[in-house]
Amino acid sequence: MKLILAPMEGLTDPVMRQVLTSIGYYDWCVTEFIRVTDSVLPDHIFYHYCPELKNQSKTVNGTPVHVQFLGNRIDMLAANAVKVAEMDAAAIDLNFGCPAKTVNRHRGGAVLLDEPETIYQIVHAVRQAVPQHIPVSAKMRLGYLDDHHSLDNALAIQSAGASWLTIHARTKTDGYTPPAYWEKIAPLKSKIHIPIIANGEIWTVQDALSCQQQSDCVDLMLGRGAVTTPDLVNRIRQQNHGNIMPWQELLAIQLAFLDGEYKTELALLGRYKQWLGMLTKSYPEAQILWQQVKKIKDLDQIRTTLQQASI
Repeated sequence: MKLILAPMEGLTDPVMRQVLTSIGYYDWCVTEFIRVTDSVLPDHIFYHYCPELKNQSKTVNGTPVHVQFLGNRIDMLAANAVKVAEMDAAAIDLNFGCPAKTVNRHRGGAVLLDEPETIYQIVHAVRQAVPQHIPVSAKMRLGYLDDHHSLDNALAIQSAGASWLTIHARTKTDGYTPPAYWEKIAPLKSKIHIPIIANGEIWTVQDALSCQQQSDCVDLMLGRGAVTTPDLVNRIRQQNHGNIMPWQELLAIQLAFLDGEYKTELALLGRYKQWLGMLTKSYPEAQILWQQVKKIKDLDQIRTTLQQASI
């Protein structure tokens, strides 16, 4: 069983990847998508999204990190793939799942799921452009407005030479509204010979087991559930339905998060509060702490509040 940390824009950034991989064992992580338009991006953009490129494409904790691209310019996606391969990328993933209106309006992400031939051309061009030892994979939803092209898209990705395919079990129209239709992955898996990784609405160990049973997939990608319950990945591996990580242990990790590198203190505060807000889904203690820190705008004051909560 492979368990992967999902790429989530504005959430699983380098600091969050480092924190979550310090808690749990993931087979690999995937970066937030790097948008490709009409140029080869400069080094600093790649290092911003994936500073792990400076560390053999691994987090400080040794977890491999794959670089994800989003766009529709076949030539530019291939050219940027060549560059990031030369920067020691572990693997390259292609985003055909983002449901954001801005992204789709510019013909990126999930909107391409209505164009199986374009998807084939993108994956094929990137696969041909980079050395064979670097895997190329893709992530897709079941479809854009509906799942009419789901098999066509999966076959296109396979035929183009992808090493594996991750499927988020909803359409763009479904967004992130429950449920995820895990059972719709199984018919695709029966016709696809490359590995398929199932994704969507995995919040608990029981969700993981249900997803595996309904999708007929062993391998899973964990998204928001991994952020709200940071030890979920370990508990899935152990099939441990018991208690989650103690809050006191998680407080120490939150303090470590506050030492993360962001451009501004305000950005760090925003990301921390975002995470704390998500932790309220799993921890009653987080709800109490959230009430204490939500209006604080000083980093040292938040640190002091967390240290006092740790006593």
